[in-house]
Amino acid sequence: MLLVGNGKLITREATQPYYANGCVAIENNLIKEVGPTTQLKMKYPEARFIDAKGRIIMPGLINTHMHYYSTFARGMSTDSPPPRTFAEILEGLWWRLDKVLTLEDVYYSALVPMIDCVKNGVTTSFDHHASPYAVRGSLNKIAEAAKKVGLRSSLCYEVSDRDGEEIAQQGIEENAEFIKYCTAANDDMLKGMFGLHASLTLSDRTLEKCCEANAGSGVGFHIHTAEGPEDVEDSLKKYGKRVVERLYDFGILGSKSITVHCVHVNEDEIELLKTTASNVIHNPESNMGNAVGCAPVLDMIKKGVMVGLGTDGYTTDMFESLKVANILHKFNQKNPSVSWNEPPTMLFENNSFIASKYFSRIIGKLIPGAYADIIIVNYNPPTTISAANFNSHIHFGMMGRSVDTTIINGKIIMEERELVDIDEQEIMAKSRELADKVWKKI
Repeated sequence: MLLVGNGKLITREATQPYYANGCVAIENNLIKEVGPTTQLKMKYPEARFIDAKGRIIMPGLINTHMHYYSTFARGMSTDSPPPRTFAEILEGLWWRLDKVLTLEDVYYSALVPMIDCVKNGVTTSFDHHASPYAVRGSLNKIAEAAKKVGLRSSLCYEVSDRDGEEIAQQGIEENAEFIKYCTAANDDMLKGMFGLHASLTLSDRTLEKCCEANAGSGVGFHIHTAEGPEDVEDSLKKYGKRVVERLYDFGILGSKSITVHCVHVNEDEIELLKTTASNVIHNPESNMGNAVGCAPVLDMIKKGVMVGLGTDGYTTDMFESLKVANILHKFNQKNPSVSWNEPPTMLFENNSFIASKYFSRIIGKLIPGAYADIIIVNYNPPTTISAANFNSHIHFGMMGRSVDTTIINGKIIMEERELVDIDEQEIMAKSRELADKVWKKI
């Protein structure tokens, strides 16, 4: 038994969202009880007690769209001309990087951001992977890294036609076999999805093969959707329909599928996303960095679309993504009164709902029976914090580096900023060594 208490406890549970001095009782990998610290300490006197010392105790964060493979791009320079369009960013950077990755590169480029996730309070991550000349076994390598770090993970490989039919087929097989492995293992630390890159790199024949391979799996698709204008233009030119319409016609949309970005969608497409109960993931920093536009997610939420929040590999810090989601829509609409409620809803409510479609117990809430994914955040509020205003305190006062302790599935992964059983220095040194080799091949 483990107690985490003596802190300002944010539960994300509607009837009791906040305790001024709260405690969480953990038994094995689940939350057994939540309540006042004095009460639970008396009830479980033999339990180990982690003293939050007045800091914030809250659920671990969930990132519903990540790209671990982008790790080695940090600090890299290429001979590609400065990009002017989203297509040029893909061709000049990401499609040059992913082609040179080996399975060893895949492993270390996953380990590094997973460690960063832990240090930023992210306890569950949905990754979308690409390594076209090291496809087979790549998801197992990422799963191996996830197990080493202790990060709850959903993984997939992005099938694409951009590297030819044989590699596309390898991607299909990698997804299908990994999904079967995860289903058989029934491990709630690891799940699989069927990854697709984007409409503009997937022919009708390849989409047909993907749908055939995934039929009956019970697992949804994870695909970039209308991220840049190029995706829409390609779909209209080749198929006479918009991106979401094309995915709908193939049966790719649905309650367990993740449609990432949805920047360039119209009213009819939003209605399709709603009626199919598809999950849209907003990635505000990435959309701004790639200059693809501002996704109409405020309108989507108003119309009943399930919208979550991700980072697209831009960062591992979900507090950062929360802040940018808030200000992007204010700037875009030239209205400082919008986008106060939607970003915390995306991160804390909707990401929890989306993750719970894949993992058998509740994630993202501190309630009995939920997974024991808990963080302690070093934040000393300068004004009164309460159930009515803690989202404001999170927005203006917290960042990933404020996280002191991270517990995932009942296991302490980081305590007081010290990683447990993870040699970060050794991993970073090896990562730099491999990154240097990758850079020379680009």
